[in-house]
Amino acid sequence: MKRVDIKTGFSCNNNCIFCVQADNKPLGNRSFEEIKENLVSSRERCDGVILTGGEVTIRKDFLKILKLAKGLGYTMIQIQSNGRKFSSLDFCREVIGAGATEFGISLHGYCAEQHDYLTTVKGSFMQAARGIRNLKSLGAYVMTNSVVVESNYMTLPLLSTLLVKLNVDQLQFAFVHALGNARKNFDQVVPSISLAAPYIHKALQVAANSGKFARVEAVPYCQMKGYEQYVVEKSIPDTEVRGVEYQNTDDSGFQRQNFSKMKFVQCLRCRYDPICEGPWKEYPEKRGNKEFVPVSKRVGTA
Repeated sequence: MKRVDIKTGFSCNNNCIFCVQADNKPLGNRSFEEIKENLVSSRERCDGVILTGGEVTIRKDFLKILKLAKGLGYTMIQIQSNGRKFSSLDFCREVIGAGATEFGISLHGYCAEQHDYLTTVKGSFMQAARGIRNLKSLGAYVMTNSVVVESNYMTLPLLSTLLVKLNVDQLQFAFVHALGNARKNFDQVVPSISLAAPYIHKALQVAANSGKFARVEAVPYCQMKGYEQYVVEKSIPDTEVRGVEYQNTDDSGFQRQNFSKMKFVQCLRCRYDPICEGPWKEYPEKRGNKEFVPVSKRVGTA
């Protein structure tokens, strides 16, 4: 299924210390007419749509956008959200009734203290967790996205345990992209990939032991020994992106591989070179690339 990722704007009711869109917040939200044009145009090529922000659920015209997408015949309508609005069961019913078919909820901490510190909003953990429970009670398909940062990477297995208890359908751990607030707070927010990797592995194992589908984003294969099957980049669907001008692309995979990620000379010696995208480029620009050691092309050798 080809899909379109529509960035509806930058307004948000959280202010995450790692937010990649932080610099764009003064731009506010895009107009309904702009989003309508995106939905109509992309429907010629796409069967699925992802609505994201900022925080799309706080838009006054959110349900109107959903109903338009449904009316145009999109068969997959995914809402990416911090989950706070879904703490209202009535709101969940409205959104599902308007056409949403799946939900991507951001949960970044295993407890309120950790999550609320990262979002800078007290109570955001309780609202997001309640939102997940509400959506699952209505039979919705719920996936979660958890950003891997300095202050949570050692407790990722506990977060994975929580997500299993919440009965989410799919878990994703995404290594922080050092843009926006994450760039400003780099030393506070961005951990060493090689130090975080073992905890990511343990979190993935918790999910696997419970029969849950899990994956990881922006962690190169050389850091995923024994867990290579969880690397998400190899299975991301064909996606076009529509937003403000600089965000637009007909091929997000090409954009990501050629402009947003970085590979190194030593990668040519790695057996995963043909399928690995490398880390977000901002990471080696700050930390260098010595921790990315090529995996031998002969299985079983160092």
